[in-house]
Amino acid sequence: MKKVFFALVVLMLAGTVSAADINLGDFPLGSWTDTNYDAVWEFTSGNIRILDLNGAVLYDFSDKTVNDFRVFLDGNSPAISFSCVESGRSYKFVKPLTNTDIQMEINRTSLPVYKVTMKRK
Repeated sequence: MKKVFFALVVLMLAGTVSAADINLGDFPLGSWTDTNYDAVWEFTSGNIRILDLNGAVLYDFSDKTVNDFRVFLDGNSPAISFSCVESGRSYKFVKPLTNTDIQMEINRTSLPVYKVTMKRK
């Protein structure tokens, strides 16, 4: 019984990471602009941040609780998805192979899904 309980605890903790543990794998690093909100999403080797157009940090995932982080292929395109406890949102980013854009989808509680194609900065 102790082994089953321990295995369940390990599985629950495996789904929760801090942004410091984020490894984007084959997902491209760089910055993309969401022109609807005048925001820049910045993907680095160990973090994801949202900046204003002047570079000031609007949101930094490094000190947030990130759940269900995964790097995967959406068709043949590299993609990442995760949820953030503090923002109350889940995110999906897909990098099509045919251009430099990134498609972003944000699921928000009690609001419509937000979708936008972001341009490489």
